[in-house]
Amino acid sequence: MNTDNRTEREEDGLREDESQQDELFEHYSVTVDRGQAMLRIDKFLTNRMEGISRNRIQTAADAGNILVNGTAVKPSYKVKPADRIQIVMPYPLRELEIIPENIPLDILYEDDDLIIVDKPAGMVVHPGHGNYSGTLVNALTYHLKDLPLFQSGDMRAGLVHRIDKNTSGILVVAKNERAHARLARQFFDHTIDRVYHALVWGNMEQEEGTIEGHIGRSLRDRLKMAVFPDGENGKHAVTHYRVLERLGYVNLVECRLETGRTHQIRVHMEHIGHPLFNDERYGGDRILKGTTFSKYRQFVENCFRIMPRHGLHARSLGFVHPTTGRRVHFERDMPQDMASVVERWRNYVAGRTAGDEAESE
Repeated sequence: MNTDNRTEREEDGLREDESQQDELFEHYSVTVDRGQAMLRIDKFLTNRMEGISRNRIQTAADAGNILVNGTAVKPSYKVKPADRIQIVMPYPLRELEIIPENIPLDILYEDDDLIIVDKPAGMVVHPGHGNYSGTLVNALTYHLKDLPLFQSGDMRAGLVHRIDKNTSGILVVAKNERAHARLARQFFDHTIDRVYHALVWGNMEQEEGTIEGHIGRSLRDRLKMAVFPDGENGKHAVTHYRVLERLGYVNLVECRLETGRTHQIRVHMEHIGHPLFNDERYGGDRILKGTTFSKYRQFVENCFRIMPRHGLHARSLGFVHPTTGRRVHFERDMPQDMASVVERWRNYVAGRTAGDEAESE
């Protein structure tokens, strides 16, 4: 493989990740003619835009995704001459042919409006540079091929958030335009409850705490994100953590996201000196804590082999159902690879406590 090309693809993919959920993206814009008579905005846009229904326009407006002169308006708003109208969404507009693929999905819940899936580590959420097939979107496009939303070939059909390729866990996907707009708005407004379980290097000083610091592209390594404590770069990010289990040289930690920046938990944990176990991008794929004994080194390397990815699992998701208006909650325990590594650390700690191995820092 050409390393330069691979690096360019990785950088493009990271740039794509950076943009998601951090701002609203313009999908369509128009300035009203000076001779235009006053007309409801939903009818005006239906007349102006090809291939889009009035219902779809109304749904976007109800979700606050239609702006007039920078302010969200309702479907009944009467357009006026020289108004600047924008349709915006919390994801960038992309065009890419999506090929439906019969890939099995682990479905936790499904109704007429949404589907909750447990994404395995190693699966990319949506097609992009270097990943044009085998993604969650390819699988969803096949599974939901009878729904209008998944017949347009949109690369992000139904998606309102994402998790990294090597992060496992829960994702919610919308099945229609109304649900998509309402869920996307909740993610943009940061009203979604998201809990992750992370296996991190080192013994946390506090039982719980909050990490704050703007996150943006690293100034030293274009493939990484970095924390800018003074806020001179990047975007506001907040992660709340709580130690679930102390396992000697690693801790199992619960992380609650207040914001949803690219690589947020991974870079925040690195920032406080506790990178994720086996996170190759943020330095966790080395032995950072522990003894000098070869037996211990072999133990850690075996753990790396069992879980050949960073130790992060999107455990639960809570949000307001787009149709019923009721708050719903879904969760899924960590997959076998991560659970097996945690269990091995439990056994290691038990053995060390029994005096099977001397400690040395």
